Amino acid sequence: MSQQGFAGINVASVLAESARRYPNHTAVSLGEARISYTQLWGQTLAYAGALKERGVGPGSKVALLSPNVPHFAISYYAVLALGATVVPIHALLKRHEIQYVLEDSGASLLIAAAPLLGEGGTGAQAAGIEVLTLLAPEDLGTTRLEALAAEAAPLTQLSLRDPSDIAAILYTSGTTGKPKGAMLSHFALLEQTSALLIDTFDMSDTDKIFGALPLFHIFGQTVVLNLGIRAGAELVMVPKFNGPEAWDALLDQGITIMAGVPTMYVGLVEAARGRAGTPPALRYAVSGGASLPLAVLERFEQATGARIHEGYGLTETSPVVSFNEIGVDPRPGTIGKPIWGIDAEIADPAIPDRIVLLPRGELGEVVVRGHNLFSGYLGRPEATPEAVVEGWFRTGDLGTKDEENYLRIMDRKKDMVIRNGYNVYPREVEEALLGHPEIVNAAVYGISDATHGQEIVASVTLAPGSTLGPEAVVAYGQERLAAYKYPRIVRIVDEFPLGPSGKILKRELVRQAEDDGAE
Repeated sequence: MSQQGFAGINVASVLAESARRYPNHTAVSLGEARISYTQLWGQTLAYAGALKERGVGPGSKVALLSPNVPHFAISYYAVLALGATVVPIHALLKRHEIQYVLEDSGASLLIAAAPLLGEGGTGAQAAGIEVLTLLAPEDLGTTRLEALAAEAAPLTQLSLRDPSDIAAILYTSGTTGKPKGAMLSHFALLEQTSALLIDTFDMSDTDKIFGALPLFHIFGQTVVLNLGIRAGAELVMVPKFNGPEAWDALLDQGITIMAGVPTMYVGLVEAARGRAGTPPALRYAVSGGASLPLAVLERFEQATGARIHEGYGLTETSPVVSFNEIGVDPRPGTIGKPIWGIDAEIADPAIPDRIVLLPRGELGEVVVRGHNLFSGYLGRPEATPEAVVEGWFRTGDLGTKDEENYLRIMDRKKDMVIRNGYNVYPREVEEALLGHPEIVNAAVYGISDATHGQEIVASVTLAPGSTLGPEAVVAYGQERLAAYKYPRIVRIVDEFPLGPSGKILKRELVRQAEDDGAE
C-alpha cells in the first residue's frame, strides 16, 4: 500500500457490503443451483484463506481462467480480498497465448476451471507456475482449490488498499502486436459502480441480471459482476451463450435486465422468429462492445417490448465512457452521453502528440479523461504515453459529438476503408445491408486492391431457408448507398469468427477473403 494518504478501499467490498445488507438474497444462480450473498461471501473468505496459505497477499498476481460459473466470482473476490491483483484470462485462449499472459503479467499462480485445463494447465506448465483447479473431480489428481478452502482458516478481514493500487490486469485483444496488460486500480473499478448505479442504470436487489457476458472481459466484469453484486441483484450465470437457450432463459427465469454485445442480440432475434407467446419480463437491455445495428435493435424491441440502451467503453476505461441512461428515451444510433465525472470529446486524429479538440459535429477521434482511466500498460513504458496524451486517453475510435452531448461512433480508425480516396465507414454499410429482411448479420471490411487502393467486402449471414445470393446483396447495397460505398464483393457465411467477448473478428475475415482471392 503506497503512502499517499490514509484512505483504503477494495473492490471486494462490493460483495462484503451486499452480504451484510442482503444476506439471504440469491447472489448467483446456475441452473437449479442458488447461492445466497451470505454463502458467496463465506466461500470467498474460505478461498482467500486457502490462497493466503499458498503465499498470496498484497503484491501477488493471480491469474484466473474460468467460464461464467459461481466459482469465478468466488475466486475473483478472494484474490482481491487478500490485496492481491487478479489477472482474468480469456477462456478461448490457446496454451501459448495463456503462457504469454502468465509470463507477461508476472502471475505466481493460476486458478483454472477443469474444463479449461487442457490449454490452461499446459500454458501454466510452460510458464513454470502452480495451478489450483476449480470444478475438478478428485480422481483427476489436481490440487483442488475447493478442497484447500474446506481445510483452511477463512480470511477474517479485507486487506484495504491505496485507491491507486492495481486491482486487476486485463489484456487487450492485441489486434496489432502482442496483447498489452491494462492495469485497473481499485479506485477506477469501484468508482465505475458508483457512477453507474447512482446516475446511469436503474438496478436494485429485486433485479435478475442475465449473466452471459464473459466475466473475464471488462464489460461483464463491471456491468454484470461488480455492478450487479453491489446492487444486491441476482446474477443468472450462463457459461456459454446460445440464442435459443438464451431466449428460453429470458422467458423462464424472470430476467429483468440483460447486458450483451450485438452478436448476442442477433442470436436472440433469430431465436424469437416465429415464436408467439408471452414476451420476457425484461425491463430493459444494455448493449456495448461494438456498434449495435439499428435493424437488430428494432427487431429485438419488437420481440421483447424492452428498450435497448446502448453505451460505449474500452478495457482502458474500466469500461463505461458514455451511455443512454435509464429513465431517458434512448437515442438509437448514438452511444449516449458521457457518464458522471467523465469527459469525452472529439480530437483531431492527425495530431498524435497533442490533443486538439474539434468543434461540435465534426468527425474525429474520441478522447476520454476522468476517474475511469486505467493506470497504464504493464511493462510497456513506451505504449502508455502514446495512448494517454495530456491526460486524455486516445480511443482510436472515430465519432462525433452533438450540441446535446450525444456521441456517435462511426468506426474504428483502423477499420475505416479508403476506396479511390474516399473514406468509407463499415458501420454505415452494415446498417444499410441489415435493412434486408433475409440478412441476419453483416460485417464490412476492406481488402487490398491494386486499382482502388482498397475494395469493400461484406460477409453476411442469412436467415434460415434464404436463397439470397451475393449478386442480390450487392444490388441491394447499390440501391441504398453511394457508388463509392457499396460492397462489390459479398461472401455468404454460416457464422462469423468471434473473439472471447463476442466481437466479430474482422481481421480474420480479411485474412480469409485475401487467402480465397475474395471471390
